[in-house]
Parts: sequence; C-alpha cells; structure tokens
Amino acid sequence: MSTLTALPTVVLTREQIQFFQREGYLVLDSVVPPEEVERMREIYDKLFASKAGRAQGEFFDLGGTDEEGKAEALPQMMNPSRYAPEIAVGQFRANAAAIARQLLGQHAEFKQDFAICKPPGSAVPTPWHQDNAYLDPKFDHNNINIWIPLQPANLENGCLHFVPRTHLSGDILPHHSINNDPRIEGLECDQVDLAKAVAAPIPPGGATIHHTRTLHYAGPNNSKNPRRAYILEFEAPPIKRSVPHDFYWQKARQTSRNRRYATIGARTRNTLYRIAKKAKKLVKS
Repeated sequence: MSTLTALPTVVLTREQIQFFQREGYLVLDSVVPPEEVERMREIYDKLFASKAGRAQGEFFDLGGTDEEGKAEALPQMMNPSRYAPEIAVGQFRANAAAIARQLLGQHAEFKQDFAICKPPGSAVPTPWHQDNAYLDPKFDHNNINIWIPLQPANLENGCLHFVPRTHLSGDILPHHSINNDPRIEGLECDQVDLAKAVAAPIPPGGATIHHTRTLHYAGPNNSKNPRRAYILEFEAPPIKRSVPHDFYWQKARQTSRNRRYATIGARTRNTLYRIAKKAKKLVKS
C-alpha cells in the first residue's frame, strides 16, 4: 500500500498533542500494522547484513571507532530507503506523516529515515543526548523523531528513556564524542539531571515520538536477540540564525565515517542527493 493513497489510521487526541507539547515526548502502542512489522523486519535485517551504504559513510558504528574488519558496537544506517525503497511503502508512513502534521503543523515534511541495531548481548548504551546536537548549527530546528521498534522494546533490550520538558528552553546543551574519543561518531551530553527521567517500553509496531531537543537515552541490549529500531524524522521549515550555534563538538570529531563520505566525490554525492529526493517524494502523503 502506497502512502500516496493510504489514509492515516492513527489520529492523535487533543490530550496527546498537549502532552507532547508539554513533555517533549509521546508513547503510542500501535502505529505499524503487524503484517508491516514483519515485512519491515525482513528488509531491515537484509540491509544490516549487507552493511548497505558503508562505502558512502551511511552505514557506520555510532558507538565505536568504526574500524574496518571490527564488529560494530552500535551499528547505524542513514537513509535505508535509499538502498531498499520498498521499506518506504506502507500504512505506517501515512500514519507517521499525519502525526507529524498534527505535532509540527501542516508544513511538516519528511526529512530522512535511519535505523539503529543494537546487537544481542551488547553492553553499549546510547548515551543521553539531544538529536539537535547533530544538526546544522546555522539553523534553529523544530523536528520530531518517530522511533519504531520491530520487536518489543523494553528495559532488557534498550527501550528509550526521556527527561521530560528538556525541549522547552530551546537550548542545545554542551555535548562531546562518546568517551571523549573524537574517532567515535556518537555524541553524549556533558551533564544530565536524571531525577525526572522516565522509561518508555513499547510493543513492536508501537512508537515513541520525541522532539529533537528532548534529552533521551537507550540502555544496553541484554537480551539474546537484536534490538531493531527504525526512525523517521520530520521537520517544520528550519529558521536561519543570524549567528550560528557553536556546536564545537561537531568540529572536534575525526571519524572514519566522515573520511569515507569525503572520499566518494561530488558526483557520487549528487547521485545520492537525487536518490534521496526520489525517496522523499515516495514517503510524502
């Protein structure tokens, strides 16, 4: 079913919208129909098994030094719909787009998709961070991430945790590379007050939705199975700043992923851009 024709089956209540605006996150038990979860999981596993996009810097180790021949501590893939367009088709896409418009306004647009796979028995957490710390510092961003597990997400395998209301000030807190190692792509916040942190376990096909300024974290995967998360990012039109944010942590990173991306050349980057535009049109509804 294409999102060009599918009608959303999920409509947020006024109470849910108000909760998100106040707390910076929202938990939904069902966004993806069960048959789509199974189909997406099969596509997802094939993509990660092939490490699609590694040469282009789109498959990388978020939590480790990303060395060739070394198992990834926390494998992440950007734009999986570039490499498997069929993952961009389904009822859940219409639901995600409808949720984004309710939370960000009618001008909300799909920005990108990405996926994070936490291997079985992984001791590596996803540290506390704000997603905006990864974004373009020349703009103020009003974005949401819709985080969908393709199996149960719980305390054992690394569900998301949030610090409510950390999106309200508009501030991006200081961050640094994980373990203060500039070779690592992932970021963590310098200091977090966890007194009000809450866990958000959800069933497969459910979703957590958070503002990209909301502090969040995912624990290690102590289970015997992979913890698969597929994420959709939507944005309201970004606002150009007169003075850019000082995201000094971005300048400090010296990662293998960035080196791979830098060596693929302008022609390949232009090709990837055209593919991304096609994928973006496919998921619009």
